[in-house]
Amino acid sequence: MPGIRSFSHARWIALVALLLALCTGMQAAQASQEGTSGAGPAKADAHSPDTTSPTEPTDPKARKTYASAIDWEKHRNYGSAIDDFRKANRQDGGQCRDCLHRAYLLARQIGAFKDEAEIAREMVPQAVTTPEKVSAHYRLGLGLQDEGVNGKKDESFRESCDEFKAVIALEPRFALAHYAYGVSLAYLNQDDAARTEFATFLERDKQSPELHERAQRYAGRVELARATMAPPFSLTTLDGRRISMDSLAGKVVLIDFWATWCGPCREALPHIKRIAAKFSEQPLVVLSISLDTDEGKWKDFVAKNEMTWLQYRDGGFEGKIAKQFNVRAIPATFTIDADGVLEDQHVGDGNIEGKLKKLVVQAAEKNKAAPAAETAEKAPVGSN
Repeated sequence: MPGIRSFSHARWIALVALLLALCTGMQAAQASQEGTSGAGPAKADAHSPDTTSPTEPTDPKARKTYASAIDWEKHRNYGSAIDDFRKANRQDGGQCRDCLHRAYLLARQIGAFKDEAEIAREMVPQAVTTPEKVSAHYRLGLGLQDEGVNGKKDESFRESCDEFKAVIALEPRFALAHYAYGVSLAYLNQDDAARTEFATFLERDKQSPELHERAQRYAGRVELARATMAPPFSLTTLDGRRISMDSLAGKVVLIDFWATWCGPCREALPHIKRIAAKFSEQPLVVLSISLDTDEGKWKDFVAKNEMTWLQYRDGGFEGKIAKQFNVRAIPATFTIDADGVLEDQHVGDGNIEGKLKKLVVQAAEKNKAAPAAETAEKAPVGSN
């Protein structure tokens, strides 16, 4: 199934960004505790590098290789860019934090999970301050987790658990480590322990509320943490409705990435419109996500073509949601079942109605069964 391999990356890419933001805050707090002024960056001593930003290489050969890696990245030759960033780090005596930082993010972007874990291992010896150590161990944990998901390796999950525990020991305030630790425990079928970690995340987290609905679902049904879930997201639609992936639980979701400038997308529009109308009274939601950069043109097109189902503009292939779903070509549609599990991906106008019918029937049956189950749980012991 195209694109599925990349979904582990999609699930965690937002967490990496949040980690970096958290580390910045931790560094600021650390500087404050050490009595540094807010007027400028703290002066690093001879034994501790300045951690306000990753360092570029200083060795002449390393700088030349680093420049080559930047050029490869600009031309979207990401594999060569990763190789040269890592080579530049070696030429710089293993001291180029920026080299490994860039290589790591590119490895995640293209789903090179083995490289991701290896690069993260190289980051650990570079880490000096507590924030750097937290970042290195967390990234290694995520890399090992990705390796476990895609290689079905229990040992990778066990190693990732050790890394997440190291993060928690270093920085107990970093609640995301509990979320990640819970996922690895779920893959190891340690459901009770996983449930505890998700609950701890919900109790302590103040940085990433967009993950709370997902964590609540995992705490209630740990088996979902082992599934290929659609990445969590939230957005405000054109008509002002605030929705999230997890708020749509119980409904089948068809996500359609498109743009007004895309000829095949315009050709597929009647099919999407027909699906939206056909399933309008059933547990199915159609969400069209435009990659248009011109908001006015997008709104005019939606109105003119009577696209009355949920509409959102992500602004391009670098849009937040497009990146989460790893969209590289349009039209692209994603079919997600009532539990939030990714069922199918099509590039182009695939024959998806048959699949949708089956998923809608399953959703309707589950929705009928759910109230009955809740009633049974509330019934007094011994009642008929």
